[in-house]
Amino acid sequence: MAASTALSADEIVDRRRMKRRITFWRITALLLLAAVIAAVLWALGAFDGLSKQSSDHIARVRISGVITNDKPMLDLLDDLKDKDQVKAVILDISSPGGSTVGGEAIYEAVRALAEEKPVATSVGTLAASAGYMIAAASDHIVARRSSIVGSIGVIFQYGQVSELLDKIGVEVNEIKSSPLKAEPSPFTPTSPEARAMIDRIVQDSYQWFVDLVAKRRDFTPLKARQLADGSIFTGAQGLENGLIDEIGDEETAKAWLVAEKGLSEDLEIYTWKPETGSDFYPSNPAGKTASALHWLAVQLGLVAPSAPLQGIYEVLPERLFLDGLVSMLQIDGSAALRR
Repeated sequence: MAASTALSADEIVDRRRMKRRITFWRITALLLLAAVIAAVLWALGAFDGLSKQSSDHIARVRISGVITNDKPMLDLLDDLKDKDQVKAVILDISSPGGSTVGGEAIYEAVRALAEEKPVATSVGTLAASAGYMIAAASDHIVARRSSIVGSIGVIFQYGQVSELLDKIGVEVNEIKSSPLKAEPSPFTPTSPEARAMIDRIVQDSYQWFVDLVAKRRDFTPLKARQLADGSIFTGAQGLENGLIDEIGDEETAKAWLVAEKGLSEDLEIYTWKPETGSDFYPSNPAGKTASALHWLAVQLGLVAPSAPLQGIYEVLPERLFLDGLVSMLQIDGSAALRR
């Protein structure tokens, strides 16, 4: 009986030792995991902007690709108005334009931001059509000598497949409440009345665009009209025509902010991005952690590196997602300026 009691005591001691070992290794594993996550975040630059975010700086906002009615971008521009540490904003624009509605919305957001703090634009490859519309909302436009600016105008495109349907023997029937309902239709030839209707809305938006440029660039109505024939210009030509203010780059835009708006030369330029669930943003540490964990899981082979929506946009041209009036420079992929 005593031996049995002694054995039970030994078992109790062994179990306690085992629990302590398990607890030790659990804590070690958690600390190791935390260290790995921190290392991944550090490697991906997740902590790079934390100190800059809290200190005074100039915000860089990149507007690139096809412009749409981008709510995250609109929210970002609105949020920057209330960021005391953001002393000015530089728009880094490289865009051929996009939807007229998207350009108008971002233009208005930039103008509202400019009422609170200085805004300058640094044009990269191009700022055309709606891209130039947004640039015109800033207080100062800088572009490279070989950048492309302009393409002021509006276009409405629609397909016409009635002849193709006739050839393959397909007939589309419809009953409409009035002749202009659902016009233009790809299934029937466009009537003169439908063309006139489309022309009216194009000319209305075009005149609004021309007036906007005339106001922002201090042009006479005649000069604005002359430059708004859809032509594109190099940065050098744009400077000569008054479409931009200076030849240069982002540092040139910063120098203007320092000279004309009284900003300190010591201010750094820090990139702010719209809030989404997939990127690393200074205002969303939780998003950074989630992205880092996903990245780590992919490296360990635990999950597939999938991004369905992003894949769709990479496979299909962005312009397929545009509706309504479009203000966009359209160039064949084989045509480009080369040096």
